[in-house]
Amino acid sequence: MSLGPAGASLDPDQAENFEDMEKQFAVKAVQHMTTYWAILEKMKGSQLRLTKMDDEIYEHFKSSFPEFDPKETIDENEMKSKEGKERWREFMMAYEKKIDDYNFGTMLRANPKFEYGEKETIFAMRMQFYAIEICRNRQGLNDWIYEQAHS
Repeated sequence: MSLGPAGASLDPDQAENFEDMEKQFAVKAVQHMTTYWAILEKMKGSQLRLTKMDDEIYEHFKSSFPEFDPKETIDENEMKSKEGKERWREFMMAYEKKIDDYNFGTMLRANPKFEYGEKETIFAMRMQFYAIEICRNRQGLNDWIYEQAHS
């Protein structure tokens, strides 16, 4: 879908139904979130591969964000600050032609100790989700979900 050239004004009479698009996005984001949770209930995160490129994504993430502590709550303001957006954009663009839907919006738990919930969930891009969840899985931080489901 094209909205026209950058800076062009949007004529509401000519625009597609954005409300329907938002609803479709929300459905897809929730499906992704519930599917991932269901997988974590059936398999320990430490044994899970999210993509064929998990090793590369993990190494790239650790080198690009050496200060990131997967055990801690994500600072959403820092992540979405001007500097944070620039760092993430540079990281994500490496996967533009390698990972489907690399820049599609999805839901991410702010802290691996908690389930998805209104206060525990942030909106993120798919590559942010992959990078952070691969890191959490490698450190066994999502294994509690499997253990809880099987206790």
